[in-house]
Amino acid sequence: MWMIGPLGFTAPLILTALIALPVLWFLLRAIPPAPIRRRFPGVALLLGLRDEDAEADKTPLWLLLLRACAIAAAIIAFAGPVLNPERGNTASDAPLLIVMDAGWADARDWPRRIERAKVLAEAAGRAGRTVALIRLTDPPEAPVFQAAGVAVSRLSGVQPQPYAPTDLAGWAAALPQGAAMETYWLSDGLAHPARAVLLAALEQGGPVTVFESPRAVLALQPVTFKDGAVQITALRLPAGGTQELEVSARGLDPAGIDRELVRATLSFAAGANRAETALALPPELRNRLTRFEIAGIRSAGAVTLTDDSLKRRKVALIGGGADAEGLLLLSPTHYLRQALAPVAELIEGGLSDVLLASPDVIVLTDVARLTQAESDSLLDWLDNGGLLLRFAGPKLAASDIARSATDPLLPVRLREGGRALGGAMSWGDPKTLAPFAETSPFFGLPVPPEVAVTAQVLAQPDPDLSQRTIAALADGTPLVTRKAVGQGQVVLFHVTANAEWSNLPLSGLFVQMLERLAVSTRPTQPEAADLAGQTFVPERVLDAFGTAGDPGSLPGVAGEDLAAGLLGPTLLPGLYAGEERRIALNVISADTELQAAVWPERIRIEGMEARQEQALKGGFLAAALLLLLADIVAALWISGRLSGRLATRLAVAVLAFGLAAPEARAQDDAFARAATSEVRLAHVVTGDARVDEVAAAGLRGLGLRLFERTTIEPADAMAVDIERDELAFFPFLYWPVTADQPLPSVAAYQKLNQYLRTGGMILFDTRDAGLSGGSSPESKRLQLIASALDIPPLEPVAADHVLTRTFYLLQDFPGRYAAGIWVEAAPADAEQAEGMPFRNLNDGVTPVVVGGNDWASAWAVDADGSPMFPVGRGSGGERQREISYRFGVNLIMYVLTGNYKSDQVHVPALLERLGQ
Repeated sequence: MWMIGPLGFTAPLILTALIALPVLWFLLRAIPPAPIRRRFPGVALLLGLRDEDAEADKTPLWLLLLRACAIAAAIIAFAGPVLNPERGNTASDAPLLIVMDAGWADARDWPRRIERAKVLAEAAGRAGRTVALIRLTDPPEAPVFQAAGVAVSRLSGVQPQPYAPTDLAGWAAALPQGAAMETYWLSDGLAHPARAVLLAALEQGGPVTVFESPRAVLALQPVTFKDGAVQITALRLPAGGTQELEVSARGLDPAGIDRELVRATLSFAAGANRAETALALPPELRNRLTRFEIAGIRSAGAVTLTDDSLKRRKVALIGGGADAEGLLLLSPTHYLRQALAPVAELIEGGLSDVLLASPDVIVLTDVARLTQAESDSLLDWLDNGGLLLRFAGPKLAASDIARSATDPLLPVRLREGGRALGGAMSWGDPKTLAPFAETSPFFGLPVPPEVAVTAQVLAQPDPDLSQRTIAALADGTPLVTRKAVGQGQVVLFHVTANAEWSNLPLSGLFVQMLERLAVSTRPTQPEAADLAGQTFVPERVLDAFGTAGDPGSLPGVAGEDLAAGLLGPTLLPGLYAGEERRIALNVISADTELQAAVWPERIRIEGMEARQEQALKGGFLAAALLLLLADIVAALWISGRLSGRLATRLAVAVLAFGLAAPEARAQDDAFARAATSEVRLAHVVTGDARVDEVAAAGLRGLGLRLFERTTIEPADAMAVDIERDELAFFPFLYWPVTADQPLPSVAAYQKLNQYLRTGGMILFDTRDAGLSGGSSPESKRLQLIASALDIPPLEPVAADHVLTRTFYLLQDFPGRYAAGIWVEAAPADAEQAEGMPFRNLNDGVTPVVVGGNDWASAWAVDADGSPMFPVGRGSGGERQREISYRFGVNLIMYVLTGNYKSDQVHVPALLERLGQ
């Protein structure tokens, strides 16, 4: 490509034809030929006469310039002019290698990175260069150079990965040695190991240019529970001025629907790269939280999942007798309090009282007998998933419980009395613990040799004893047994909870065993020793944009690998479930510090923004055509065939076309590109500046909710002039009706009717709260506007209409006001099919929705994302605003997906939701 300032030419050799313009100049001046002078006496008779067909003796200078410009414009057009072309190394014909980090940090502006890579590949294609594309998050392999068109088509399907590049040294080794190439590196701006090694290998092939986004990298560290509150920490790079972030905490509400439960604000001080805040939440709400995310940022690094470490379990401690004053160390519950107080919510009291608090775990220390009512209550609680943890003691050893028959609240039958070890009258020396079996939840925990047992309650040697034993002494006698009861389980330690029968409660192993039983959880990232010997299965995994999805066929992960947390293709961030606990593996760990990539001064670094390439061939061809048309008109005028009023009219028409047509086409093209490049919501311009401003702000707020809650990612809303703009680009129009709004023209009505017939939807909003019975000025104006529209019969929205369930289950559709809405009437023969809760309405989508609830005011947010107008009063008003947002989400989903929720396949899920 040949460059002249910002203008480039893809076929510069054609410009040599401009040299022929001087030759053309002389040819044109020679036509028509100069007259030959002859002396003839009879010419005197012709003096005073006028020749009706006068002919110039030579072409006028201005006409010569016009023709020369027309030909020059055509020559330039065929030379392929491009404004602001991708320069790169325009003098190089070496292959182009596009390197993309393609990690989680790239996801924040991934579409712009793909667009930048396409511009690079297309520029290389025009230069006849081959292109190779590599993602540094992939396993290293030699790059394959192909035609630029192949690379451009591949880019449409390239996605980032939810982890950072890890093997840059491997990529450096995989590059072809000695091969000449030019490299463009789309960097995420973060420092990664061995980046300098890869850069050196790339520079051996040729120049390297780096592209970095100017947007800051934002991330969330895993939340922790400390000092009675949830601690939230956000990171940013680079550290700029003051900045506030909104962090959304999401989880399941009582109806089982995932939603935002609470929101926190973090403030970065000027020059700080870390911001912290604390949320004091009640245990019931804290235990519902499943993820925290930075609002408005689509990146796996901006999401942190929660696991059992945040869900402090409620543990009820019930002892076999009152603690003796002054004998605290002999109390059966003392060591349990010490072990569980930092990591659990402790409840103490009578059994009937603690059951009312719905604890996760109930601990009975040397409790032998329970009343029938207490036993029945415990069994019901176990059936619902509770964990009953029992400890032996003198009372249990002396009782006759579970001697001849198995007690439902004990895992095994017990022998009468107990077994003493290490005394003068004992059965032998104190016994140490045997290594834990592979089937035990304690497998992988190291057994301290100093832990010994001096007394225990023995189990009867029943056939299922070995299956229920999860920890044993060195001689094979059970130390801990377990059995399932309903959805819960009963676990018995055959020793006391204090140091009377063993020193196990004094050891760190005791706390680890409680963790493995999910009695308590640690509020920090587990270590390899804590998870050793266990296999964790992925339940949900994150993609690079922070969206949780099904893990598919991903295999289980060893506990040691999970604790190491080295993310890669075989270990994705997400939620992993073991036999007794769940572990959240996040992109950002508690030790992560964001560090910027440092490039040598010799490396050229460019921003992500690039001036848009614009091909000018069409413009020059159009100019050449217009000049040739002007030449025809001028030739007619010079020859005398064009004169009078016709000439004036033609001149005015040509001038108007020449000036107005390019501008109109440019405006139409810009509008079409903006409307079709992304999904956009639109509102009809009313002529009232305040109403139009609120409509735009309302669609902005609705767009933010769609972005946060659905897969729809609308761009900024657009204002539509129904008289001038094309409507077919928009699936949905919001039309706030004003009392003095002018009626559409005939041409506008034709466009509106065509829009409604071809699948478009208009939401008419009179903003009068529906209180006037259709007699308000806005309602009367709507009646006039709708009189010429092809609108089907309407009816109030039915309880089984698809709008009630396209995304949320709704019964009302409020905005700033709460009134009814009207939609297309159902067919007269619509009947409820057998086995379905809804009528069969699976044909068509209502073209209009009519109401007066002022939805735009309820949706409207300012530039900071804060609501612009109050809705109702207090929490009830905010609830109404939330339902208004849900109606907007349902409406847009209905517009884009149609009546698919009427299909039979959705009935079971809907019935389950309705039952909740």
